[in-house]
Amino acid sequence: MHLIQLLLPVKPGSEKKITQTRQELVDAFEGVTAYVRSPAKGAWIAPEGQEEHDDVIMVEVLVDAVDREWWRQYGTELATRFGEETIHIRFLPAEIL
Repeated sequence: MHLIQLLLPVKPGSEKKITQTRQELVDAFEGVTAYVRSPAKGAWIAPEGQEEHDDVIMVEVLVDAVDREWWRQYGTELATRFGEETIHIRFLPAEIL
């Protein structure tokens, strides 16, 4: 089993996009957890050298197997939806006790 985590940007007007994404993941994987109450604060150094910041929420899905191509395509779709260059998606091994 794998835990898939997506970091989605929180910007003015992103609420409907987040709701749409949550519903798509419920439809595709029969469940989703979205941490929407308090955005996380992201920070990184951009290629030009300046520090950048953003607010994100984490969305998680549990899957038995990872379809990397499906997630690559979905990540591209989400990047377009949210007006981003990329959407951070990561896979972690998971075990349910």
